[in-house]
Amino acid sequence: MFSRILSRIRQLVLQRQYIVTLHADDEMNPDDLTVYDLERVVLTGAIVERQTDRVTAESKYRIAGVTVDGTPAETVVKVSITGKVVFLTVYTL
Repeated sequence: MFSRILSRIRQLVLQRQYIVTLHADDEMNPDDLTVYDLERVVLTGAIVERQTDRVTAESKYRIAGVTVDGTPAETVVKVSITGKVVFLTVYTL
């Protein structure tokens, strides 16, 4: 269902074309997550939900996957107008 956008997001992540928001960075710290974990969640995961931002009406995607050590986690990302993936938040399950 979301295979095309997931492929695009994965390609951008592989090219290191992404930004981690301050909120996502703050959420990474308690779970000892790194940017490698963010990458792994996207590269191993699946889009489980498309959401619409209430303010900007942009689409964002909740992706469920696993971290480098195999811990189940989810991240919420969007593709910005600059063409980069923006990691909005991340959390372990």
